[in-house]
Amino acid sequence: MKRQDFYYELPEELIAQDPLEDRSSSRLLVLDKKSGAVSHHIFREITEYLHRGDCLVINDTKVIPARLIGSKIGTDAKIEVLLLKRKENNIWETLVKPGKKAKAGTKISFGDGLLIGEVTDIVEEGNRLIQFSFEGIFEEILDRLGQMPLPPYITHQLQDKNRYQTVYARHTGSAAAPTAGLHFTPELLREIQKKGIEVAEVTLHVGLGTFRPVKAEEITDHHMHSEYYQIGEDAAAKINRAKRAGGRIVCVGTTSCRTVESAAGTDGYLEAKSGWTDIFIYPGYQFKVLDALITNFHLPESTLIMLVSALAGREHVLAAYEKAVEERYRFFSFGDAMLVV
Repeated sequence: MKRQDFYYELPEELIAQDPLEDRSSSRLLVLDKKSGAVSHHIFREITEYLHRGDCLVINDTKVIPARLIGSKIGTDAKIEVLLLKRKENNIWETLVKPGKKAKAGTKISFGDGLLIGEVTDIVEEGNRLIQFSFEGIFEEILDRLGQMPLPPYITHQLQDKNRYQTVYARHTGSAAAPTAGLHFTPELLREIQKKGIEVAEVTLHVGLGTFRPVKAEEITDHHMHSEYYQIGEDAAAKINRAKRAGGRIVCVGTTSCRTVESAAGTDGYLEAKSGWTDIFIYPGYQFKVLDALITNFHLPESTLIMLVSALAGREHVLAAYEKAVEERYRFFSFGDAMLVV
């Protein structure tokens, strides 16, 4: 299967640059995965498609303000650092721009010396290992100095950091938001639970690999970056209980989907576990856990549109995207949503 098989035309003006004031007022395209039929709604009407006995799986990861702007000590050259993965002893794997100014031994000052970073090594794909030194608590300093690592297609400045977090974000560690969850409000979640639908919280810390384009012509030649996930006893029990009772497992976002599919046994049931996953889901994949998916509209030729196509069929998904373009839906991270049932 070729990368180009997942291409579609998208007018640039349909890329959402800002979040809506009311999270749940975004639009919702509902796609029937069997027939390919689509219908158009407002996101808060999602409750009409969730039934007693279903289990809604959400990713409770929290995005860190991982983008730091500093200056190279000695030259004052501006350097941008994006935190990717915490190692040990205050060492992080990072993406540095411009990389040529960040050789091993380079020291970078952030916030007039509130935080100092030293490049200790250059690793895979040119990423830098940086050891940070500071006084106080790293997370508090990061919250003060860091900016949200918005995707490259968002050019507007985000006024409120919390708008790039879900309302249920709890476990800090993501370099990007699980954006399908941005549409939920506390009120909407309460309404869903009142209907007798359990909500299971799992964690997958989203890496920037989520934005990495597929460059290989044959999609099976694409290598996925690994991401850390965790499923607790409570979440595993809720998901297993719903499955045994004949309820549907409805995942909020491709990250929740990849988490449960990574952790499931061959029988489709889960146990509490944690680890790293580089699962790549594309057409032909047989889902073990997931029955329905709430997701945003994804970039052409991305691993995310391939995952959705594995669930609903490439032809149905591309036809639905064509309809979404025609109907002027808002696309990508701050855009509208799709429910595949």
